[in-house]
Amino acid sequence: MHALVGPVDEGLKAVGANDHIQIALIGAGIQGQGDAKVAIQVPGVKLVAVADCYDGRLAHSKELWGNDIFTTRDYREILARKDIDAVIIATPDHWHKQAAIDAMEAGKDVYCEKPMIHLYSDGPEMIESARKTNRILQIGSQRVSSMIYAKAKELLAAGAIGQLNMVTARWDRNSSMGAWNYTVPLDASTETCDWPRFLGTAPKLPFSAEQFFQWRKWKAYGSGVAGDLFVHLFSGTHFITGAHGPTRAMATGGLRFWKDGRDVPDVMLGLFDYQEGFNLSLRVNFVDGGEESEGLIFTGSEGTMEIAGNTVSVSRSPSQKEPGYTVGTFTDAMQKEILDAYRQKYPLSHPAGEPPTGYEKYVAPPGYSDSYDHFHNFFDAVRTRKPVVEDAVFGYRAAGAALLSNLSIERGAIVRWDPDNMKVI
Repeated sequence: MHALVGPVDEGLKAVGANDHIQIALIGAGIQGQGDAKVAIQVPGVKLVAVADCYDGRLAHSKELWGNDIFTTRDYREILARKDIDAVIIATPDHWHKQAAIDAMEAGKDVYCEKPMIHLYSDGPEMIESARKTNRILQIGSQRVSSMIYAKAKELLAAGAIGQLNMVTARWDRNSSMGAWNYTVPLDASTETCDWPRFLGTAPKLPFSAEQFFQWRKWKAYGSGVAGDLFVHLFSGTHFITGAHGPTRAMATGGLRFWKDGRDVPDVMLGLFDYQEGFNLSLRVNFVDGGEESEGLIFTGSEGTMEIAGNTVSVSRSPSQKEPGYTVGTFTDAMQKEILDAYRQKYPLSHPAGEPPTGYEKYVAPPGYSDSYDHFHNFFDAVRTRKPVVEDAVFGYRAAGAALLSNLSIERGAIVRWDPDNMKVI
C-alpha cells in the first residue's frame, strides 16, 4: 500500500490582508451550501453574498456566515456589485447557462456545478462567452482535481495495465435521499419561494413545493441520473484516459421503483464506443438493495485498475505469451509428442509456468478532499489566469457525452456523437 502525498501549492502567491477573493453563491441548496463551505476553506477566499429563490435558505446563509452576508432572490443584484470577483453557480441545471453567461458578461469568474449544460445548445454559447469575456469558467466535477485520479492517470500512461480496452463504471444508491426525495420545508409557499424566478425558461406550471425542492426528479429543471451522476464518471474517465468522448452511445433504463410523479429514470445503463479503442459501460441504480457504492474499473491487456473512494489499486496479470493447447482428447502418445514440441518452442520462463502477478494500492491521506483541491485549482486560476483543469470545453464534452444516455432512451436508438467538434450527429 502506498500513501499519496498532497499537492503542493505551486503558483499560488501569498495572500495579503487586502488580497482576498470575494465570492458569491448563486443557488444555496444542498450542493450550493456544501460548495460554499469548502470554497471558503481555501486561503484568501471570502463569501460576501448569496442568492436563492427560497427565503429560508437566505436566512440560513446569514446563520451560517453572519449577518453581514448580502442576500437576495435576484442574482443580478449580486452581479452588479463591483466587489465580487467570482461566483459559484449551484442552481438547477436549466439555469446554468444563463447564470454563467450573465456572470461572465458582468466580469465575474465562474465555478459552475455539473452538468455544465441542460440542453446541447447551452454548450457552444457558454464556451463562446468564456472566450469572449476572457473569464475563468471551471465546471464542478471535482474528481478531475483528485490526487487519486491523477495517480490513476499516471499509472495508465505508464502501462501499468497494458493496453486499455474497457472501462466499467457504476453508481448505486439504495436510499430515499439518494433518490433525491429531499425534505420540503414546512413554510414552502408562493410567499417564501420565488416560483416564477425558479421556473425561468421551464414550462409555466402552478406552484409545486416538490418540484421546487426536489427538482432533480423532473427533466424540465434537471438532467436525471445522466446529468447528476453519469457526468462524474465521464469526467473521471476522460481525465484519466485523455479521451474527448464517445463516438456512439446506447442506453436503456426506466422508472422501476420511485413512481412518485418524477419523469426521469431511476435505473439507467449505457454503453459507449471510444475512438481511442476502448468501450465504456455505465450503470446507475436507485433501487439497489445492496450497499451504496461508486467506482470505476479500467481493464487492460495486462491487468485491471480500480478506483473506489479515495483509493486506486492495480492488479497485474500479464497476458500469456503462449498460445496454449488442448490435447486431452488425444492418445497419450500424441499428447506427449505435441507437448514436447510445444515446450521446445515455448520454454517455461517461470517455475510454476504462470506469468508474474502483482497488486498495488495507493491511498489518499486521511481527510483528503478532492472538492477542496478543485476549488483550490479554481481560485489559483482566478489569481494567476492560468487554465483550470475543467474548463468549458472539458465540461461540455463530459456533459454532452452523459446526456447522450437520455437522448438514446428518448429515441429508442443508438446515437452518434462527434467528440472533437462536440456535436450530436
